Amino acid sequence: MFLTALLAAVGFLSQAQKLEKAKDLLSRKKLTDAKTEIDNVLALEKHKTNSEAWYTKAKVYGAIAADSTLKSSVPDARNTAFEAMKTYLDLETKEKDAAKRNIQLTLDNNAPLIDLYTGYSKDAASFYNASNFNDAFVNFKNSLAIFDLMSSKGIIPIKLDTTTTLYAGISAEKAQKPDDAAIYYGKIAEAKAKGEGFVEIYKWLADYYRRKDDIANASKFSALGREVYPEDQFWTGFELDMAREKGNKEDLFKKYEQVIKENPDNYLFLFNYGVELYQTGYDPDASKRPANSKELIAKAIEVMTKTLEKKPDYANASMVLGQIYYNQGVEINNENKNIRPQGNVKLTPDQLKKKEELRAETAKKFDQALPYLMKVDELLDTQGKLKMEDKDNLKNALDLLIIINEEKVNQLEQKKRQAEAKKDAAGVKAIDAEIKKMQDAVTKYTDKYNNIDRKH
Repeated sequence: MFLTALLAAVGFLSQAQKLEKAKDLLSRKKLTDAKTEIDNVLALEKHKTNSEAWYTKAKVYGAIAADSTLKSSVPDARNTAFEAMKTYLDLETKEKDAAKRNIQLTLDNNAPLIDLYTGYSKDAASFYNASNFNDAFVNFKNSLAIFDLMSSKGIIPIKLDTTTTLYAGISAEKAQKPDDAAIYYGKIAEAKAKGEGFVEIYKWLADYYRRKDDIANASKFSALGREVYPEDQFWTGFELDMAREKGNKEDLFKKYEQVIKENPDNYLFLFNYGVELYQTGYDPDASKRPANSKELIAKAIEVMTKTLEKKPDYANASMVLGQIYYNQGVEINNENKNIRPQGNVKLTPDQLKKKEELRAETAKKFDQALPYLMKVDELLDTQGKLKMEDKDNLKNALDLLIIINEEKVNQLEQKKRQAEAKKDAAGVKAIDAEIKKMQDAVTKYTDKYNNIDRKH
């Protein structure tokens, strides 16, 4: 028994000497030999619970990772050092009371962990600056893992490394890893971090989860963004998009009513609401329109009129109103055309009366459309180079102005024939003057239309 105990003591002293030797080699910067010694110590199962040995391994491998001549020979040195440090901290937590934990690390002023963090960060920055975003992300991620370890162990009091987290997210996004980017951007948003350009993080997250059809998270990050950046109009537009995508028009319109109430001076919300109402209520094929089509179109006119009250020079709103009234006129005119003789049977007096009423209603709708279409021409034709949307609006407005004036000419010529039949010379003369006026308008608007691309 004595002999066995003596041999065990000799073995213990031998391994203790090996650990001390590894530490001595480390202190003398003989890193390759120190690595061999510490690996031999920890190769034995009985030493795998020795926190000091793991701490020494972390320092040895950390030193190799920081040595420009040796790090290529041990490519994973920094990762190995990090894993060793985690094991050291875990063992210290399990085996020692709070007062005696992490003494070696404390005496070294946390240098091994800080060196690992700094090493990963420097490599991450180098990869990022070289546009190697995948490796940049890996190193930013590792840097944050060190930070999180220090934070969780109470070594540092800070809970979020905002800058590194931001660049981890940016690197992941640029490396085409949006799921990873969402994790790191999410940490920033959940901490309600605020800084220059940070509003885009909240927007990115809200849109990312909306595209993934994760409504809960999309709403969560939209709400966080609104809380941190309440003045940004993005959140309102985003919430409207969410409501639109749900497909329930009633809920969407309620949302618009709420948004307009909260933003009474914003003409764009009014305009968009009017467009949504009209697009919902109108279809060129009348059989496809909803039962409340007339009510929706009437509401669209009301909302679009309010838009112009807020911003009289908004050509888009004038174009929409002109289009609405024109479409109504066309439908009435089509109804009129459908009343025609069948075979050799002439129209009845009631049918003739109805056609006359429909002609008058058509003219009324076209007259309602004219000032809005002319306003579009007035606002846009006087400008120089136009944006594509404005150029399209001008083309459409001029096209409708030509059609309406041509239709007016046709109606006047019919009236002229009636006046001629009655031998009403004065009436014919007055109608000819009106026809000339309309024909001049057609010529003017046609010339403008043909020169849009050259002029604008």
